[in-house]
Amino acid sequence: MSFDLILPFFRPIEHLLLSDTVSEIMVNPDSSVWIEEDGQKIHLHKIRFELGALEAGLEVIANRFGKKLDANSPIMNLRLPDGSRLAAIIPPVVNPRPLLTIRKFTSRKLKMDDLITQEFITPGLAAKLQEAVQRGDNVLISGGTGTGKTTLVNILANSIPDEDRILIIEDTAELAIRKPHVVSAEAQLDTHKSAITFDDLLKAILRHRPDRIIVGEVRGAEARTLLDALNTGHRGMLATIHANSASGALRRLTNLALRGLPNQQQHPVEAEIKAGIDAVVHLGREQGRRYVCEILECSAERV
Repeated sequence: MSFDLILPFFRPIEHLLLSDTVSEIMVNPDSSVWIEEDGQKIHLHKIRFELGALEAGLEVIANRFGKKLDANSPIMNLRLPDGSRLAAIIPPVVNPRPLLTIRKFTSRKLKMDDLITQEFITPGLAAKLQEAVQRGDNVLISGGTGTGKTTLVNILANSIPDEDRILIIEDTAELAIRKPHVVSAEAQLDTHKSAITFDDLLKAILRHRPDRIIVGEVRGAEARTLLDALNTGHRGMLATIHANSASGALRRLTNLALRGLPNQQQHPVEAEIKAGIDAVVHLGREQGRRYVCEILECSAERV
């Protein structure tokens, strides 16, 4: 993977960026550096940025990527050229120095067989989920941070027929779908240009004849738009959502769809979700191991 654009500004962690085994690099406001490798978080005591070096580097990187990073816009999220994700927060939101997290996509080359070997999923469940995606079921993948939601979406998307037009929307692009007809779009919330929300983007994407819709993460008003799409003929959706259980994912989706709609009753929304979502796949994580811990069927005789 190539980090040429940012390496000059991140010399203390250059070897970590170039490592094939380090999946996440975290620089905390106290200047401590942590990594995640093989599912374990490790404190690297000997690595430090010189005073002011990280702040200066982040400012240059923000300018190069057309982002804002200053006291008025202290939060930045961007996609690096190889698809990895960089997130930064600067003072005064955090103190005394910036917070930096780089998530590297070391899992992008994984296949379903690799997940089976890692005991992430059983062969039987893997086959059923692949069949569900191939036939166009709407599948919601839930779990906490770092449980492998993006990894599973990337791999399940391999089961989508090659002739299907796939439209992907994310706030920061993380998915890498290797299919012939893929259009990927990102929300624009922290650039120098006009803001384009996740919901704005979803509404726009629906006008471009998608056979499949893949949503990086459902987290706001777009939940209402997504439900409308699923219940008006759009099939083959893959989406992720943060939740503590499969049933919790459905409750969260309901709450998100109800936000800003004070006159909307909860029961009809729950019915829409049951009609629109075929299955929820919930992922867990324990002692560094990620795994499928629950599949909840929502529509009749699916998965």
